[in-house]
Amino acid sequence: MDLFTAISERRSIKHFNPSHQLNDAEVATLFEQALLSPTSYNIQHWRFVRITDNKLRQDIRAAAWDQAQVTDASELVLICADTNAWQKSPERYWRDAPQAAQDMLVPMLQDFYQGREWIQRDEAIRSGAMAAQTLMLAAKALGYDSCPMIGFDQDKVAELINLPDDHILVMMLPIGKALKAANGRGGQLPLQDVVLNNGF
Repeated sequence: MDLFTAISERRSIKHFNPSHQLNDAEVATLFEQALLSPTSYNIQHWRFVRITDNKLRQDIRAAAWDQAQVTDASELVLICADTNAWQKSPERYWRDAPQAAQDMLVPMLQDFYQGREWIQRDEAIRSGAMAAQTLMLAAKALGYDSCPMIGFDQDKVAELINLPDDHILVMMLPIGKALKAANGRGGQLPLQDVVLNNGF
């Protein structure tokens, strides 16, 4: 499937085939593609929690107001992000770069994030969201569908997965085979309402 088709056909699916499973190669492909997503200073804030335990899936479904896609989809991925990734051995993000680049970028990223908690959080969310979009498009390219979700009790789900204090939940992403197509699009805003030239 070409990229433009994947973008146009990607929809948020609510009804998944509960008997379908992705194979190991397909799961590996999804995450390998997600790791190619852009991220500030190559920090790679994202952490993907794959929920494979059926009881845990049921508990998460209960914390997501009993939405069926949580348990029915082949895969359930919680996209999390480490807000303090910028200060955890930052030299590892540039270990394959030339020494001159390492010497410049590692201190630069530390200076950029130090003492700016709002940037640390915002950047973690941005990185997680870009990785989520990559996962959704990769899933579509493989013939699967997905459903990005924020409709769940974040505190309860964080507790269920033992989310570290310096991590945040960006979104939940069920992936699998659609049983039912999405409803028609609700209405996209016209380009002239959203594309501005040189400011507002």
